[in-house]
Amino acid sequence: QVQLVESGGGLVQPGGSLRLSCAASGRTFSRYVMGWFRQTPGKEREFVAAHSWSDGSTYYTDSVKGRFTISRDNSKNTIYLQMNSVKPEDTAVYYCAAEPRLLQYFDYTARDEYEYWGQGTQVTVSS
Repeated sequence: QVQLVESGGGLVQPGGSLRLSCAASGRTFSRYVMGWFRQTPGKEREFVAAHSWSDGSTYYTDSVKGRFTISRDNSKNTIYLQMNSVKPEDTAVYYCAAEPRLLQYFDYTARDEYEYWGQGTQVTVSS
């Protein structure tokens, strides 16, 4: 059974940085796509970023390009979301997701396309 465990959320000031982690277990993830999504109360869960474990490609929603970066540690089966120059509008619960398909075979920006989800971690950007 795939398990995804997020950590690293918290309170950060505008302009600051935070690194979220998603530890994955239960499978070999070499052909998975890992996604980061976020959700605020009353809104739909929205795509933030995606990473293809097979070829290392990464994709970001426009609002975080140049500020957020995905990286990974193969030895720990963990992916990270480095959040720099954060803004109050980045405040949300951030979720890690995993889908056992190669990226070119599905819409990696669509939350309904992902089979596995973590429990989420709260990020609050406030002074």
